[in-house]
Amino acid sequence: MSLDWSMLPFLPDSFAGFAWRWLWLAFPLPWLVQWSLPARRSQAAALRVPYGSELQSIAAQGGSAVRRPSLWLAWLAWTLLCAAAARPQMLGEPIVPPQDSRNLMLAVDLSGSMSENDMVLGGNVVDRLTAAKAVLADFLDRREGDRVGLLVFGQHAYALTPLTRDLGSVRDQLRDSVVGLAGRETALGDAIGLAVKRLREQPRGQRVLVLLTDGVNTAGTLDPIKAAELARIEGVRVHTIAFGSDGGMMSVFGINMPLPGDGEQIDERGLRQIAEQTGGRFFRARDIDELAGIYAELDRIEPTRQAAQAVRPMIECYRWPLGLAAALALLLLIWPRRR
Repeated sequence: MSLDWSMLPFLPDSFAGFAWRWLWLAFPLPWLVQWSLPARRSQAAALRVPYGSELQSIAAQGGSAVRRPSLWLAWLAWTLLCAAAARPQMLGEPIVPPQDSRNLMLAVDLSGSMSENDMVLGGNVVDRLTAAKAVLADFLDRREGDRVGLLVFGQHAYALTPLTRDLGSVRDQLRDSVVGLAGRETALGDAIGLAVKRLREQPRGQRVLVLLTDGVNTAGTLDPIKAAELARIEGVRVHTIAFGSDGGMMSVFGINMPLPGDGEQIDERGLRQIAEQTGGRFFRARDIDELAGIYAELDRIEPTRQAAQAVRPMIECYRWPLGLAAALALLLLIWPRRR
């Protein structure tokens, strides 16, 4: 349980306490030292006079009158030394540092074509979704301070996470996504429309969608071009990524060989039109390296200058009690003494 220092009227509201409170245990140390030392023996008087007791009483009264102020000053100096050693701290004025952050909604295609094995990852042939997950996981690792949301689409579109700084949840949801989770077809228009709905609450200029797909629109109730027009009206920039090789991949005696193809299964023209209509950019990725380069490019765009969480710095205040203790020690050195 921490002490509420604001309850003490002689302390300012900004007083934060002592960083090393345990050093206050040294406060009774002078008493312990005095108690542990042997008692000083009084020497026998060499000359006895009838009025000796009266003289000793007068001397004791005068000496105690002289020693009492110096004793109080010594204890005050020791108290200040203990306070300085315990590191008193004050809360400074709130500081709101600016930071560069991004609000990104990621849309990932989970249609049946994402299961096609035409990508090479670590020397092994993998399907498109596995390759996209690997690149996106690395992309999320570099999004510290950003707000990222995730939606997936196939025959239908679903929002798995809202815009959040909890990137671990986004990464977990992405990892658990599988081909066919949202259906085997591709509803591009519905995915864009759902993203626009989720981003509508964000300030204008911070509504960004990054859409990755490997096919053409084959399902859904909203036409992709109409959805792009809606995104333009709502101020949502859509960056589109056409992902997939021009042909398949075949492994012959451990050697990965591409298969010929015409690449017409990816609607590059439509994706380019969506990006241009909303003020975004169109990218084409035929392998993992190109996809990684695209997300590296996305690192450099869409920055948003935002205010970070306000912090109050700790200000060390040990100099004040330490300086007062030194001044009291100097005063004790020059304190007038009487015999």
